[in-house]
Amino acid sequence: MPSAFHSLRPSLIKRKHKHKSTRRGGKRPKKTGESTSPAAGGEDASFDLKGSASASTAAGRGGGGSLVQPLGNLLLAAAGRTNLRDASLGGLRELPDDLLLDVLGLLPARDLAALSAASKALYVISSHDPLWRAIVLDELGGDFAFAGSWRATYIAAVSGRPHRPPRALEISGFYSDYLFQSWLCANMEMRAEWLERDTIDRRRGLSVEKFIAEHEEPNWPVLLEGCLDSWPALQKWTREYLLEVSAGKEFAVGPVSMPLDRYFQYTDNAEEERPLYLFDAKFADKVPEMGRDYEVPAYFQEDLFKVLGEERPDYRWVIIGPAGSGSSFHVDPNSTSAWNAVIKGAKKWVMFPPEVPPPGVHPSSDGAEVTSPVSIMEWFMNFYGACRTWEKRPIECVCRAGEIVFVPNGWWHLVINLEESIAITQNYVSRRNLLNVIDFLKRPNASELVSGTKDRVNLHDKFRKAIDTAYPGTISQLEVEAQQKAAARKKKVAFWDSAVDANTGGFKFSF
Repeated sequence: MPSAFHSLRPSLIKRKHKHKSTRRGGKRPKKTGESTSPAAGGEDASFDLKGSASASTAAGRGGGGSLVQPLGNLLLAAAGRTNLRDASLGGLRELPDDLLLDVLGLLPARDLAALSAASKALYVISSHDPLWRAIVLDELGGDFAFAGSWRATYIAAVSGRPHRPPRALEISGFYSDYLFQSWLCANMEMRAEWLERDTIDRRRGLSVEKFIAEHEEPNWPVLLEGCLDSWPALQKWTREYLLEVSAGKEFAVGPVSMPLDRYFQYTDNAEEERPLYLFDAKFADKVPEMGRDYEVPAYFQEDLFKVLGEERPDYRWVIIGPAGSGSSFHVDPNSTSAWNAVIKGAKKWVMFPPEVPPPGVHPSSDGAEVTSPVSIMEWFMNFYGACRTWEKRPIECVCRAGEIVFVPNGWWHLVINLEESIAITQNYVSRRNLLNVIDFLKRPNASELVSGTKDRVNLHDKFRKAIDTAYPGTISQLEVEAQQKAAARKKKVAFWDSAVDANTGGFKFSF
């Protein structure tokens, strides 16, 4: 299909030919006010493109000859050059690109295709592949064979025959930061400085008691090595094995469901900024063999949500995704803690403590909504550099096959797959976190905050009653201990408080 985002300033490009690209565009939500310059955050503006971003792309020629350049390049263009966007959009030129794409996203496929014939600028914008991704997922669900682009996929599906790209159109002089960044985020490599920081505690052979005392109790992340060695999944979970044991089963992939062979066919051919991510909570019920191929590590055996039986919220997932897929900044559901075990591949983690929202991430006061950058790569481009000057810098690591990351409750975290990856993750509640979970479940807006269950409103009462029945007196005991710890903290007088007279603000001298 004609591609709409392919012109780069040569001075900003470094070529690499290492990995197959696995991403390109998804429908882009509202911006958060970030810069669209690759140099945002005070970093070097140069970047590396994936090998699949072809030389013709770098020269400014996409699959259909359409061109989109960053708006700043208009300043370097020949004298008298104007932006094709403004010249051929008519009255629509007053709309910013994100709003214009939102409007076009309301159109059915036939109208969107017809609109692309109205002008060169509308051809470029109407060919924006994320628009067609939304149409495919809405109309076809997971019943599609990915054909290299979402537009081609849709045409092939409705016509019943492979889609042949139309004759290339020669379109130049279209400048848009918004569309350009979508392409750039899909086609640039992770920069070396984004991967080099490893600030997490790495522990091997840690006892359960030390894990509780040094990490779970103080609510501090840790990477655990060597505790998956007994998992059959580490050796067995190849593509071939998973395809065999899951034959005929469908998994949750983004907003749709599809069998694993269709998902792998998609990941092998997609080039997206935000690739579809397989994230299935019922995998062990669908494929019992997968549930038998791993066991909960000793550190996380206490899971008090078990008292709810079948009524417990969703708590475990298999996660499969290509390089570039992942999860943007979020806090785990229901104030639970979590562990994430990598079976194949590698994941880059960035974590901030509960009281430090990541740069570019804006949670609402009640915690019900979070405004954040569109994609993970966009966050790295525009905000990662800002963390260098923060007093409380993020905890970072790359977690590889056979390793586990412990995510304490309330911690903000971002995860991106550096290669095709398979992982198991579980959320759990232990005694160290029980009071936090109970408080969370009884918030006034629990119906908005609680997730993973149909009965959001009554979950608090059900859970507390089940705990009181299974573990009488536990909640009362933990509440007393929490009050004692709070009182002890108040008794600790900081040096400045002891040195300054509370009444006058002057120094006290006691000899």
